[in-house]
Amino acid sequence: MPKTIYLGADHAGYALKEKVKRWLTSRKIRFEDCGDLVLDLNDDYPDFAAAVARRVVKEKNIGIVFCGSAEGMCIAANKIHGARAVNPHGLIQTALAREHEDANILCLAGGHSRSPQPAIPFSQATKMIEIFLNTEFSGEERHIRRLAKIRKLER
Repeated sequence: MPKTIYLGADHAGYALKEKVKRWLTSRKIRFEDCGDLVLDLNDDYPDFAAAVARRVVKEKNIGIVFCGSAEGMCIAANKIHGARAVNPHGLIQTALAREHEDANILCLAGGHSRSPQPAIPFSQATKMIEIFLNTEFSGEERHIRRLAKIRKLER
């Protein structure tokens, strides 16, 4: 289990992030909210993706980011050297992202800011988060080799 989970969301992911914060609190899992701290329909997802990714890389920890589709956050977070953000579409992909790619940022779709229903159901989001938090990198040679190749691409 990570020491602290870094969270971030734009307006479209804000409602899901707030639900996840309550869920994490109920399980006594430490987190830090890197923003947005209020619902601001004019905010921009790259700001929060970068804030979370920088903290995750610096602290060698895990982050969860939320935006409408999760794709924008994923793209932006992966621009930070050392971030390995993923937007898995199921539980198996969530586990494999941790086991094989040592993913350190989970991107979840919050849907549209004016819709009461997130793009990903809350129950699915919490299952994915549990898997992400409790699955370790395998450390297998082939995965270490592949991650080294990714690091070379970042130079």
